[in-house]
Amino acid sequence: MSVSPDKRRKMESVLEQLKRHTVVVADTGDFNAIDEFKPQDATTNPSLILAAAKMPQYQHLLEQAIQHGLDTEGSEEQQVTAAMDRLFVSFGLEILKKIPGRVSTEVDARLSFDRAAMVSRARRLVELYEQEGVGKDRVLIKLSSTWEGIEAGRELEQTYGIHCNMTLLFSFAQAVACANAGVTLISPFVGRILDWHKEHGGRKEFTPSEDPGVISVTKIYNYYKKFGFKTVVMGASFRNVGEVKALAGCDYLTISPGLLSELSQEHTPLTAALTAQAAKSSDLEHVSLDEVQFRWQHNEDQMAVEKLSDGIRKFAADAVKLESMIKEKMLSLKNGQ
Repeated sequence: MSVSPDKRRKMESVLEQLKRHTVVVADTGDFNAIDEFKPQDATTNPSLILAAAKMPQYQHLLEQAIQHGLDTEGSEEQQVTAAMDRLFVSFGLEILKKIPGRVSTEVDARLSFDRAAMVSRARRLVELYEQEGVGKDRVLIKLSSTWEGIEAGRELEQTYGIHCNMTLLFSFAQAVACANAGVTLISPFVGRILDWHKEHGGRKEFTPSEDPGVISVTKIYNYYKKFGFKTVVMGASFRNVGEVKALAGCDYLTISPGLLSELSQEHTPLTAALTAQAAKSSDLEHVSLDEVQFRWQHNEDQMAVEKLSDGIRKFAADAVKLESMIKEKMLSLKNGQ
């Protein structure tokens, strides 16, 4: 007996339905979550790696990274940097064993305003992957969406064929500049935009259609599709499943294990909220930005300015914590403890 499409959707979980409209990406460093939800891709960041590195089941990856650092010639600082890079790549390699697509690996947020340093560090990360037999087609390098980061992304894409994921993206100006630079993918942060508006606007509750983060990503998606940009839009940083469902149809969505679990347990019908066809009829106009125009337009968005700087500081702080952990373990090994 055949089952009608409507009845089938009622039987399927929201997560299963979502996967028909959108590429689902796991936002985690925990391999168990990847096994459970079977996403296409996975993303990591310093905060996720720091959390995972503290878990007993991943100590062997930390130890391997530290040994790599100790085997690297140079100063203690150079050894720690080598260990950090190796740790990020080690997690990426394990994740790639469990997914069919790509893993995103982040360049140190402390380099967010140094284009040349970001390019150099990105090339080093890709080199480490290639030494393990993983081609750059399976890796996305995550860069902060500062002007310098976007220009680093342009250089990496055009000169070295390295695919980039522009993160900490909050303003329309950032999205336009990323599209103009021809980067592979952007990660606009939905939940952090909502957080800021709750904190500064005096309003604590938003329906999904009113959610400022959802509205921001919808505008970016429509702009990209209307004007034919190839850059992929991957909504990120979700606070609730309502935000996720309101962006069904977006190219990619990167979702935490907790929300993936909620989506897998819900069995209501889901339809695409975003479509390329609808985007074509939007009233958005084409925008051209040089550096001066970018800096001014981004600066005019108070939320974006504050959340970008806050995000860089938080990722940098977690990178420092990870470095401290590595230094301590390195010292113990050097002392024969």
